[in-house]
Formats: sequence, structure tokens, C-alpha cells
Amino acid sequence: MKGTAGPPPGRPAPSGAVPLADRLIAAAYTVGWAVVRYVPERLAAWFFRALADWLWRRRGTSVRRLEANLARVVGGDPGDPAVRALSRAGMRSYFRYWMESFRFTAYTRERILDGTRITGAEFIFGNLARGRGVVVALPHMGNYDLAGAWLVHMGHRFTTVAERLKPESLFERFVAYRERLGMEVLPLTARDGGSAMAFGTLAQRLREGRPVCLPAERDLTASGVEVEFFGARTRMAAGPAALAVQTGAALLPAVLWFEGDGWGIRVYEEIPVPAEGTREEKVGVMTQAVAAVFEKGIAEHPEDWHMLQRLWLDDLEPRAGAAS
Repeated sequence: MKGTAGPPPGRPAPSGAVPLADRLIAAAYTVGWAVVRYVPERLAAWFFRALADWLWRRRGTSVRRLEANLARVVGGDPGDPAVRALSRAGMRSYFRYWMESFRFTAYTRERILDGTRITGAEFIFGNLARGRGVVVALPHMGNYDLAGAWLVHMGHRFTTVAERLKPESLFERFVAYRERLGMEVLPLTARDGGSAMAFGTLAQRLREGRPVCLPAERDLTASGVEVEFFGARTRMAAGPAALAVQTGAALLPAVLWFEGDGWGIRVYEEIPVPAEGTREEKVGVMTQAVAAVFEKGIAEHPEDWHMLQRLWLDDLEPRAGAAS
């Protein structure tokens, strides 16, 4: 990697070497987990808001991408003052997520249960009480980890997947953090980039009548399902619908947001498996229905949608060699 310490120019990095940038990122997260939990909450919240505002004023790539995404949600232009103000709130929300993640050990069971306001919990608990698994499909909103901790504290340990991060030590740290919350975390891919066979394990958990929670609104791989989302095409994860079709589990979309000092959750009614069509067609119809629910939830709480990456297909960089 150019501009980093390592082997002299022109020589390959040693096998297994971790680039300096990746080591610095991992170190920053390590410091965050080690220090922020000891800082008074008001001071930590002030610091993370100030950091969010500083990055927002710099208007780097991630902020511009957030503004472009939010502009689609509200039907404006990325440069509109209203969209700029919304992106500032969005950056504050995103950094609140990190502040809470680093401070998680300071949150008691009572604080999480008392601070969470949920609508539609009966859709989860009713199915589980009957021995039927549930797939909770979520967008990247609010605080996924605290919502997961709420579900665990309500007596339901669940299974999820995690994208493999670089360096490996950072990925292992995230897995350990979420396992401390009571989640079972499966890697999305193996160390070598191949399949980690997570789908089979998730299906097994659902057949055992257990819950599975999966982020679902972004999957730009060839296996993603193409859907209409805020008036344009994107690809969403096929996994939640495919698991429901294969196992008979209930597919329940949910949205998350911050509410004062606490957290809001809304679980929507089950998306049924269509009576007709091929497996692929059923998955497509159900994933489009999930997208429609996500549209509603994100439109109601756009500042808590943490989508700082490209999402829509017409925003993607053209592939090298693609026809013009």
C-alpha cells in the first residue's frame, strides 16, 4: 500500500502482513472500546456529536454519499439546505451508534429494557411461543446491537451474520463484542473469501424455532434480488426471504430509530410466502415487500438511516470494460 510503512518500494509485502492503515483502524476501535465506557455519558455524547459535526462540515465522500441517499428518500437535491441539515442529523445519529457501542458495558439490563419502546413485539413472541422460527429483516438504522440486546434480555438469544472485516483482528473483536451481547454470530464468508455455509446454520436455527436477525437492504452482489426502492432500482439481500421459503419461518421486517435517550423498534406483520411461483419468484416478491416496508420506516426516520455507501444501481461506478 502506497504511503504506509512496510517493505521497501518495489518489494511485495510479506505474506500475511497487515497494511498500516488497517492496523490503525483496528487500533482506533480498540481504544474506543477500552476508553469510552469510562467517560461520563454526557461528555461522551458531546464528543461524538462534535466529531460528527466536524466530519459533516468537511463534507467528505461518506457525507456526500449520505446526502445523495437521503435526497432520494425525501425527494430533494443533495445540495438543498434541508438535505444538508438532514445529513448533519444523520451523522450525529451514526456517531451516536458508535458511542453507544463503545459504552455498551455501561448499559444495564434495566436501562436497555426500560429505554426501548417497541411496537409489534407480539409478531416475534407469538411465533416463537408456537415453536416457529422468525427471520427479522432490518435496514441499517438506529442501534442494531442495542435492539439485539433487548431481544436477548427478553429471553431470546438469536443468530445473525457478520461481514468479514479487515484486518482479521477487527472482525474478531466485533464478533466477540456481539457475542457478549448474547448473539450467535456467523461469518458471512470464510477467511479465504469462500462460502462460510452460514445459510445452512441459519436454516437449522429456524427449524429449531429460534429467531434470526439479518440486515437486508444492501446486497449489491450478483445474488442480490433487484427491487424498486424509493423510485429506483437496487439489490437487496435474498437471504431473509429465501430462509422463510425454505424453512417455513415467519419473515418479519422491522425498523429501528433513536428516541430521546432510548430506542424505538417497530416490527411489522409477517410477509407471507406467495402461493404460486418458483422459489426464485417467491423470494423476489417477498423481498420487494420487505423493501416497501423499509421505505415506510426510513421515510419516517430518515436521520437514523446509516447508509453512507452507494446503494442504487445507477449510482454504482461503471465496471472496467463495460460498454458505454
